[in-house]
Amino acid sequence: MTEKNIKKLIFKFFLLFQCILGVICSDVQLPSDFVNSQSHTNNWAVLVDTSRFWFNYRHVANVLSVYRSVKRLGIPDSQIILMVADDMACNPRNPRPATVFNNANQHINVYGDDVEVDYRGYEVTVENFVRLLTGRNQNGTARSKKLLTDPGSNVLIYLTGHGGDGFLKFQDSEEITSQELADAIEQMWQKQRYNELFFMIDTCQAASMYEKFYSPNILAVASSLVGEDSLSHHVDPAIGVYIIDRYTYYALEFLEKIEPNSKRTMGEFLTVCPKRVCISTVGIRTDLYPRDPKTVPITNFFGSVRPIEITTNSVNITLTNMKEENEPLKTFTKTSLRNAVFSEQFPSKLFK
Repeated sequence: MTEKNIKKLIFKFFLLFQCILGVICSDVQLPSDFVNSQSHTNNWAVLVDTSRFWFNYRHVANVLSVYRSVKRLGIPDSQIILMVADDMACNPRNPRPATVFNNANQHINVYGDDVEVDYRGYEVTVENFVRLLTGRNQNGTARSKKLLTDPGSNVLIYLTGHGGDGFLKFQDSEEITSQELADAIEQMWQKQRYNELFFMIDTCQAASMYEKFYSPNILAVASSLVGEDSLSHHVDPAIGVYIIDRYTYYALEFLEKIEPNSKRTMGEFLTVCPKRVCISTVGIRTDLYPRDPKTVPITNFFGSVRPIEITTNSVNITLTNMKEENEPLKTFTKTSLRNAVFSEQFPSKLFK
């Protein structure tokens, strides 16, 4: 028997052992208070700008500003999907290359040097957006471009661009309808891809995009009602175009005052842009949401779920040194932990 055949035989025995172990362990029941102790375990954000061309600079600034806020509050890039239809930072009309500002005072470059764009340019399509939400990614899609949520995930979906009654335009060449969006979110629910979902949209007639929703655990806010335009906030004379929309401007003004341990609530966030400053009427839908937004911390969607315990003392960790068989348990401190030997997660040497 050749060495190659021996390796194959060992691998087959390994798989058989794994199957037997799975059957044995399938009868093991975790305590119910452990399993059901917390349904919300992680936060994700899907941030989408659907507009191209220089005169839509504000839509890119909108989405990058929200991206900056959720990242500042603790959601890591690995749990943020950023879709930007145009690269304003590299546009030849930009008098300040490699920058995008959301205020004429230019005090915050929201493009920065740590922005991770997952879908850019012509990758921002209705098909890719629906595939992202439903988990029906094409073969070969990078892990960073997938929405890897689970039943414990709270998901923030933010959309900005040009829309109308019951549709949102993508790239000025196609559109997603409110019914298509509602069906995509229903697939998310059926496939247990979210715990709670916060839908936020800044576009003309924005409220029409959540009217068809029928899935549970959805809280939604829109910058304008059906029949209303969603207006821009101000122009930057150095750029020559509007640089942010009104609703997003006041939402960001609120978010800038939030810290990761904030006690501010989603109920407060839903009132950040009254009609006297927004000019349009902000739409809110709460009938699909089982809780009172006034009792829900804003960090449930805009922050990170990180239960941690801070200590200044040394930490003693008991580990098994797998280098030698039958070796007794050893205690490692932080200074000696670097010498610990951990067992392999998978026997990759069998494939060499």
